[in-house]
Amino acid sequence: MDAVREQVNKPWVVGAVAFVVGLLIGLVVLGWWLWPVQWTDAGPSDLRPEFQEIYLRMAIDSFTQHQDAAEAQQRIAEVGPNAQQILTDIQADPQKQDPQSIQAFMLFAGGQPVPPTTPQAVTPGATSAVTTPGATPGETPEAAGTTSLARRLLPWMCLITLLLAGALVVVFLLRNRAVPFKLPQVRKEKPPQPVEYAEYPPPVEAPPISQFMTTYQIGNDLYDDSFSIDSPAGEFLGECGVGISETVGVGEPKRVTAFEVWLFDKNDIQTVTQVLMSQYAFNDEAIRQRLAAKGEPIPAEPGREMVLETATLHLQARVVDMSYGAGGPPADSFFDRLTLELVVWPKT
Repeated sequence: MDAVREQVNKPWVVGAVAFVVGLLIGLVVLGWWLWPVQWTDAGPSDLRPEFQEIYLRMAIDSFTQHQDAAEAQQRIAEVGPNAQQILTDIQADPQKQDPQSIQAFMLFAGGQPVPPTTPQAVTPGATSAVTTPGATPGETPEAAGTTSLARRLLPWMCLITLLLAGALVVVFLLRNRAVPFKLPQVRKEKPPQPVEYAEYPPPVEAPPISQFMTTYQIGNDLYDDSFSIDSPAGEFLGECGVGISETVGVGEPKRVTAFEVWLFDKNDIQTVTQVLMSQYAFNDEAIRQRLAAKGEPIPAEPGREMVLETATLHLQARVVDMSYGAGGPPADSFFDRLTLELVVWPKT
C-alpha cells in the first residue's frame, strides 16, 4: 500500500493515469458505447471508386432512357471530384454499355449547367423531393437532425473529458506543492572514523556466533540489509537484518524516519521485529501506534541498544553512529546516516 501511495504522489504517474482514463472514457465509453458513430444514408461521394463507377454506369443507363441532362449532371456532382476520371475509365472500357450512350452522357451532362430547381406540386401518395439543408439526397429530415445533433455533441463531450483530465492533473500537482520538499543541505563534515566492534558481555555462557555492521546513507532508497546466521560448524541457524520501515514527505530521495530490525530463527515459528524510530516519529502518536503493529518502537540515539530473542537465538543491536538530515521541517524527522552493529549469540 505504501508503494502504491508513493507512486500516486509522482506527478508524471498521475498525468499518465489521467491520460489513460480520459482516453478510455472518451474513446471506449463515449465513442464506442454511449454515442458510437453510425454511418447512415451515405452519399455516392463516400463510396469506394469501384462502387462510384457502378453508380455512374447506372446514371448513364438512366440518361439513355430519359434524356434528362439536369439529372445526369446532378448525378455527376454527387460523385464528387473523381467523377471525370471514372467517366474517362468507363469510356475507355464500356463493357456492355453503348459507347455512343456514354459519349452522349458525358456531352450533355458536362456541357449544360443544372437549372435551378423549382418547387413541384406533390401529387397525392407521392413523397416530397424537398430536402433539409445539410442533409444528403434521400435523407429524411429526422435522420438529418439526429446526425447533426450527434456531430455537434461529440466535440463538446471530448472537450469536457479533456478538461476533466487536465483538472485532475492540476489538483494532484497542487497537492504535491502543498507539501514542499527540500533536498538535504550538503554539510561539510569530517569523514566518519572507522567503527570498531564493541566488546559485549555475553548474555549466555558462550561467545557470539555472528557479528555484523550495516550502514544506511540517505539516497539509498532500496536499503534492506540481511545477514545469514551460521553455527561455527557452518549449519544455518537463521537470519537477521535491517530495512526501511517508514518514510515522511514526498519526493526523492526518500526521507526515512523509521527502520525495522528483525531476527529470524529457523527453529521458531515467527520473526521477531523492533522498530528503530526518529525522535519526530517516536513523538508522533499516530506514527508510533501505526508502527507498533510491526514491532516494539524504540527511539534512536547514539549508543542505544535493542535486544531481540527467539527460541534459540539472542540478538543485540547497537546504534553505533547516526545523524539527522537537514533542509526542511520538522526537525529530527529523517535520517541522514545510521550505522548499526548486530551481534548474535546462541540461546540455551
